Amino acid sequence: MGSLATGVPTAVFASRNPDKARELEALMPGWRIEQLAADIFPPEVGDSYYENARAKALFGRSVEKRQLWVLGEDSGIEVAALDWGPGVFSARFGADDPVGRLLAELVGIESDGRRARYVCELVAVAPDGRELRGTGILEGRIGHEPRGSEGFGYDPIFVPEGEAITVAELGNAWKRSNSHRARAARALLEALDT
Repeated sequence: MGSLATGVPTAVFASRNPDKARELEALMPGWRIEQLAADIFPPEVGDSYYENARAKALFGRSVEKRQLWVLGEDSGIEVAALDWGPGVFSARFGADDPVGRLLAELVGIESDGRRARYVCELVAVAPDGRELRGTGILEGRIGHEPRGSEGFGYDPIFVPEGEAITVAELGNAWKRSNSHRARAARALLEALDT
């Protein structure tokens, strides 16, 4: 990474979500992550996480005048019983109570129908327009009730494969090493190093 910039490399994150910005900074050791200063962001209209993440990164690149990397991110949860939805609509699923809506959709669903995965796509655009990406997937299942106090989003009901408790119970330290976003960040850092 030293070849990319002198001093501490900085990336601008094209998102309004401060939780994701803080999480990304923790996931990209040695990098400083700043949020993009913009009042309006483009709507998420892509058919895939990659399309949405790339659109955000390209938008950020068009707005950011400094010679810094720009990051775009899209992520979501996919559930077997919902034909692997809500997917790219995860952020808008259930309005103010996405966890409540997801649990309501799964009433009476057991076993295989509760299989789920978190997916994260990160796209980085360099000052010269070069694009890199990192993808991360965390397999698991949906629990029957919210448990735990750490994390955010669907973490109180997502039980990772091989675990007996939710991401919110496993906590932020666990997330920094194992989440879908952690996996995407590692893949992106590997791409940046090549």
